Amino acid sequence: MTKIPILDYLTKVVNSENVDEFTTYQIYPTAISKTLGFQITDVASGEAKVSINADHEIHGNQQGTIHGGLLCELADAAIGTAHSTLMNEGESFTSIELKINFFRPTWKDKLTAYAKPIQSGKTITVYHCEISNTEGKLVAAVTSTVMTLRGDKAKGR
Repeated sequence: MTKIPILDYLTKVVNSENVDEFTTYQIYPTAISKTLGFQITDVASGEAKVSINADHEIHGNQQGTIHGGLLCELADAAIGTAHSTLMNEGESFTSIELKINFFRPTWKDKLTAYAKPIQSGKTITVYHCEISNTEGKLVAAVTSTVMTLRGDKAKGR
């Protein structure tokens, strides 16, 4: 297998290219993304869009709408994917904060989370992520702080 940068690997995934002969520095697709049915729909350096076909019968809360935890996970997946495009071999990262605001309920719809940095540093990056429905209406907005890990701090993560 040929090891390629994460951005190159994910670009191939988004473009529906066969990645069987390639590997990268992190695991894609992630186990949680496979479990929940997330799809990376667009990727660029430091940016990502991740979508899900959300259904209240599968992802619902006690009120019958899409559970806020699913929206948090969707945003976290988009932010993590965006940040992973900046990682080099031997680097990793971890979220150290995430805040979400919910704006409207949803029941059954394709939701897309778009994440991009609003402040990038060598170690700390702050992201903004918007989750929209198919009408382009804002369902939720998220900010998250991500810490890049290097050397011994990145090992095993």
